[in-house]
Amino acid sequence: MASRGSLGVLRVLAKLEASVNSGNYYEAHQMYRTLHFRYLGQRKYSELLELLYNGSTLLLQHDQQASGADLGTLFVDALVKSETEPSQVYFEKLTNLFSLMNPTAPERETFLLEALRWSLKGSDYKTGHPDFHQRIAQVFWKEKNYIMARQHFLYSSDGSGCAAMLVELHEERGYSSEVDLFIVQAVLQYLCLRNKTTAEEAFHSYTLKHPKINSGPPYFLPLLNFLFFLLKTIETGKLAAFTVLCEQYQLSLNRDPLYRQYLDKIGQVFFNVSPPRAPSQGLFGSLLQSFFNGLEEEDSDDDQRNAPTTSHVAQELD
Repeated sequence: MASRGSLGVLRVLAKLEASVNSGNYYEAHQMYRTLHFRYLGQRKYSELLELLYNGSTLLLQHDQQASGADLGTLFVDALVKSETEPSQVYFEKLTNLFSLMNPTAPERETFLLEALRWSLKGSDYKTGHPDFHQRIAQVFWKEKNYIMARQHFLYSSDGSGCAAMLVELHEERGYSSEVDLFIVQAVLQYLCLRNKTTAEEAFHSYTLKHPKINSGPPYFLPLLNFLFFLLKTIETGKLAAFTVLCEQYQLSLNRDPLYRQYLDKIGQVFFNVSPPRAPSQGLFGSLLQSFFNGLEEEDSDDDQRNAPTTSHVAQELD
């Protein structure tokens, strides 16, 4: 025989179904929240997670953005309170909810930030699980939000996907003279993030996929040759070779004043070079220094409070 509590839940579920069928989404939202608190109090986490995910999906599909995002945020909170381990199953569910949210909705960034924090559970990652970043990058790419797509690709392990996005971005919005610049910055930033494997994947994929790049090496564009030799030099760990390489390509590296500072960081990461004592570098130097400070924080064993907001990193990496 069903308990009084179970009968109460069944009655709320029946009312919830009636509200949804009649299009009364405000009332449905309140019903979802009522059941949320009941399930949470009873620690029925499996039922709670299913309820919140289905409810959020339903409301978002009917363009009830605020209500749907609210249940989505409660879904993330339930993942945290239930101590659910991050997995591909839940990365897919979170990505689906994110994709259903209006890109202009303020709740969307809050939802994403909380989801990224949860994805850190049980890992050494400091800015969110790379697999989750990769899925979110794909959503932004589909929306043609290249700045945010690029940011999340940088924190993923999907160098091939990043390269394909950069090829599309250059062909749609770049100048012909910038064909090498789009990949140079990405590879250098991957290296600053100590992600050599993804840097290599991005470089090789970009040079293969871009229709305006000849087969190589050697490449017609000097900076592409520089990246090829840089990746090889990092494998050797020889500081002298790194120094000579930078000197040989100094003219090409002068195309962007930030390259030298990225290379200073790469020298520290892969060749044990001491950090330089630099004077004030103005606005761009300050932005880059913020980026590097963020990298240093990632090396520390503080805690997960260093996870960046989605807009903060985009501004620093753009």
